[in-house]
Amino acid sequence: MKTKGIAMLYAIAAAALYAINIPLSKLILGHAGATMTAAFLYLGAGIGLLLWGSIEKFVKSGKRQEHLTGKEMPYTVAMVILDIVAPILLMLGIARTTSANVSLLNNFEIVATSLIALILFKEKISSRLWLAILMVTAASTILSFEGIGAFTLNEGSFFVLGACICWGFENNCTKKISHKSSTEIVVIKGCFSGMGSLAIALLLEESVPAAKWVIAILLLGFVSYGLSIKFYIMAQQHLGAAKTSAYYSIAPFLGVAFSMVLLGERPSLQFYVAMAIMAAGAAALVKDTV
Repeated sequence: MKTKGIAMLYAIAAAALYAINIPLSKLILGHAGATMTAAFLYLGAGIGLLLWGSIEKFVKSGKRQEHLTGKEMPYTVAMVILDIVAPILLMLGIARTTSANVSLLNNFEIVATSLIALILFKEKISSRLWLAILMVTAASTILSFEGIGAFTLNEGSFFVLGACICWGFENNCTKKISHKSSTEIVVIKGCFSGMGSLAIALLLEESVPAAKWVIAILLLGFVSYGLSIKFYIMAQQHLGAAKTSAYYSIAPFLGVAFSMVLLGERPSLQFYVAMAIMAAGAAALVKDTV
């Protein structure tokens, strides 16, 4: 299989692993605060990939990857800071607007990632890729749409848009260092972003959940954040920030599918309409990749 084809599979695997987080987090949030959960999810990613890296060194398997150097330090620091700021902005937005509004506005992340990649990082984006980005954005919007009355542009909306822009920059910063060890990047991202989020959770006086829930969140973080981010970075090496983000946008659809299996939820008609548009967008993506 061609290198870009393998990278495409990494992007889809990243989306699938993150999508598992959606229904499982619904179960966990009843036992832990939102910021505390985010902190342990990130820490689970960092600690899990630290152990993963140790096993890789012990068995000496796979291609040897370069370590981060001082040259990548600005992008690495920016990546960590943006990963702390974005969830805070998102939480401020959630507190000030409706959940439906947040879901709709969250679709701006893929657009922000693509525009930043094009304007600031001079990443080439073909007309076919723009079409795919528009289609997957439209599909995600339909999936999260709960009526025109649910959408209002208020103070909370600007916080959500700010979070999307932060993640757009973060995706592009990660792309700039994606040629380095993906394991090392996730360890840094997970541990430092996790500690930053944990400090904020403690300042907000959120209580630490019971030990069994901490372990559950750490394990979920390893799979849905650690391995997912690792595969995402590996995809970025060959696909670029915009295209990887477009592939990754199938996560909400996979999340609905997992919710059907794990929580017994049943999607509405709009899910199937959105899925059809997403399938067309995915086809355009595949044609632009191979």
